[in-house]
Amino acid sequence: MKRKISFLIAITFIAVSYSQNNISCKVLKNWKIQSSIKIDENNIHTALYDDSSWIETEVPSTVFNALVKNRIYKDIYLGKNLAKISKDIFKASWWYRTTFDIENLNQTHLLELEGINYSANIWLNGKQIANRKEIINSFRQFKLPIDKYLKKSKNVLAIEVFPPKPGDFTLGFVDWNPEPPDNNMGIFRNVNIITNNGVGIENPYVESSFKNENYKMTDLIFSTNLQNYGKDINGVLKIEIGNITINKNVSLKKGENKKIVLSTKNFKQLQISNPKLWWPHTIGKPELYNAKVEFLANNKLVDKKIFDFGIREVSDFFTEDGHRGFKINGKKISIRGGGWVDNIMLDDTDDYIQSQLEYVTDMNLNTIRLEGFWGKNHTIYEKCDKMGILVMVGWSCQWEWESYLGKPVDEVYGGIQSPEDIELMSAAWRDQVVWLRNHPSIFTWMAGSDCKPTPALEKEYFKIFKEYDSTRIYLSSAKEWTSLAGPSGVKMRGPYAYVPPVYWFKDTIYGGAFGFNTETGPGAQVPPLESIKKMIPEKDLWPINDVWDYHCGRNAFNTLERFTEALNNRYGKANNVEDYTFKAQLLNYELMRPMFEAFSANRYDATGVIQWMLNSAWPEMYWQLYDSYLMPNGAYYATKKAGMPIHALYNYNNESIYLVNDKLEDENELKLEIKVLDINSKVIFEKKLNTNAESNSSNTLFKLQEIADLTDTYFLSLKVLNTKDEEIDNNFYWLSKKEDVLDYEAKVPKWNYHTPSKHYSDFTQLENLQKVKLSYEVIKTESEEFTNFEVTLDNPSDKIAFFIELKIVDTETGLSILPVVWSDNYISILPGETRAYKAKIKKKHLSNKETKFVYNGWNANI
Repeated sequence: MKRKISFLIAITFIAVSYSQNNISCKVLKNWKIQSSIKIDENNIHTALYDDSSWIETEVPSTVFNALVKNRIYKDIYLGKNLAKISKDIFKASWWYRTTFDIENLNQTHLLELEGINYSANIWLNGKQIANRKEIINSFRQFKLPIDKYLKKSKNVLAIEVFPPKPGDFTLGFVDWNPEPPDNNMGIFRNVNIITNNGVGIENPYVESSFKNENYKMTDLIFSTNLQNYGKDINGVLKIEIGNITINKNVSLKKGENKKIVLSTKNFKQLQISNPKLWWPHTIGKPELYNAKVEFLANNKLVDKKIFDFGIREVSDFFTEDGHRGFKINGKKISIRGGGWVDNIMLDDTDDYIQSQLEYVTDMNLNTIRLEGFWGKNHTIYEKCDKMGILVMVGWSCQWEWESYLGKPVDEVYGGIQSPEDIELMSAAWRDQVVWLRNHPSIFTWMAGSDCKPTPALEKEYFKIFKEYDSTRIYLSSAKEWTSLAGPSGVKMRGPYAYVPPVYWFKDTIYGGAFGFNTETGPGAQVPPLESIKKMIPEKDLWPINDVWDYHCGRNAFNTLERFTEALNNRYGKANNVEDYTFKAQLLNYELMRPMFEAFSANRYDATGVIQWMLNSAWPEMYWQLYDSYLMPNGAYYATKKAGMPIHALYNYNNESIYLVNDKLEDENELKLEIKVLDINSKVIFEKKLNTNAESNSSNTLFKLQEIADLTDTYFLSLKVLNTKDEEIDNNFYWLSKKEDVLDYEAKVPKWNYHTPSKHYSDFTQLENLQKVKLSYEVIKTESEEFTNFEVTLDNPSDKIAFFIELKIVDTETGLSILPVVWSDNYISILPGETRAYKAKIKKKHLSNKETKFVYNGWNANI
């Protein structure tokens, strides 16, 4: 079992439940909530009860989210307002109540509960149909038969939700942000009424097998469970996939649950030639198919499910040093990703998720990691399927630390230890796997984060994989543990705080560019000033104080001290909040780009890296490529630059120039232009090379020799041109003769992985850059979905226009219109150079606003 799981080749044809349509799936709406402290529970679950004084909400919604939406709490993200909210009212249970009509009592009806935090009593029309000992755990899911409780007229559903208590395996945000005062108590996923005509199609699933790495042929395996809720029945299971139609006669006894498996052994049409493969967006097209599954009896429809699916194979490999890497459809892929988190109140809208995932693809990232089964529905997974974004899914580390879980834990195995806990969380794992397994974007299950599962728990997981999904790579942990499955083959050694650019190329001990780093990054990413002003009251904007600290992480990460120390040493101490936040973007960019570049350049000794994190659960200063207002920071554009499909980059450690081809096709007859400029913008070195770029490769092209006349701060410009002399990549560095020196002997807290600096590079000469006045032209056009802006910037001077920020703003407020996608940003323009940039904004986000292009820059003369 050890090697079988560790080296698992995940060969699968994944079914995606975009709309797992039963004959009817009604999402219950028009809910009201109230604290159990404030109500008389007599008749609460009947039509007689007067709930006019209750608080209106919709489900999904946590209790706290409902109160905020009803303006009971205001401006919760400003300053330290969130910390002022008492937790007392969330210690008692809260009632959720709604009504619904049923048209046909002769059908079968089920109450489906997709996610309740943390336990609940369920009442329907005055009858208790389940209690809190049965409906328990955030990640369990339930379908309850309710026909005997239903009425033809108005039906009343009342759910008493109890908050998680210490020791419960609940939702949580660890040290990423403050804990919401209700601990995310409530109904955080849909409550549905499922209807069929006596037989339910349960959990349809399709796998495929590629023989001998032949991706021109696949054998499909379709499976589903049929649950008979009525009398004995004979029927036909009908499956349609494209032009394939299969009919299978099925007999079901009263109450029987039968698993049906169809394969090429009995249905030759399940063999597909030249299948359209699902690929990550960076290397191919995420092709999806459509399928329809029906059960019919006497030529009448009994139940139906419709879903999309993708055909792809996930497999892994190990380097000579024992590090794990991943393949998609037989091709090695350099994983570039970020850690995803939902909003602190679990209220992400579909549009908000869409905008974030568009940012992911714009940044040339191919992966997101979800620590914890996040999402209030399937939306994020469905969109990742369509957009070609890989997803890593796994449990949260909060159950592995006593301070978060609220009961003793084992430093190796975490908090899931007792037979009762193992039984509970195995069931939760099963429910989540079955709920999510139909998405081709998910390529790995992670059973732990900082720890690994106990052997007893892991054996239960193996049983679940064997029965429900043996198609993906299993990781016992995000850390380099060895479990019953063998070595995880991944590492989690940080850093989580400031390290200089050279670290990623130089370090061979901790988080440097070798192996697969499941979570890491240079720490804080302070947002631009206009976001700071939205979260910090004006009186607290400067100097940095405890209000800023509150908008950092928790524990060891509740300060900007390390970030500010680096900023002061590298760029000079900031004079005011405007100076600080702009210099912060320069530091964000400088620190983030080399992390992704180093892992790309060192492929496949380095197999992947997950930036900790991609986004934030609330307005803050830490671990984000864009903030919760959807404002990109300097690290966003550094990430985008580092992930360009054809990319020239600089190795800070050996001073060499690399050329990376991230695509699966060769690129030949390329030209590389190298320029070194001094602080006065004078070219002091220039080199042109002709080269080819083999597919999915990284090669060293040139080593910068000692250059005469280097100033203390100098610049490096790299450009790649194709056969048509069109620029397909440009990369601009500011460098220092004073090297960064790391202090590996320094003592730091165990879980504050951070290698301090003995000496910092010095860029203070940048303060003396001569001001440059740019001219520009903006052409605005309209497409069906977008308003498009093409900005041409001209630098007529003989000086570099350094680190220029481009914005499209609302003319009335002066604030950036968000979300926005720029072709590039925080750019530098060489003397005499003219460059064009594009921006696009969805029309629905403009709301008839008047727009204006503005720019700012390090040495821009506005």
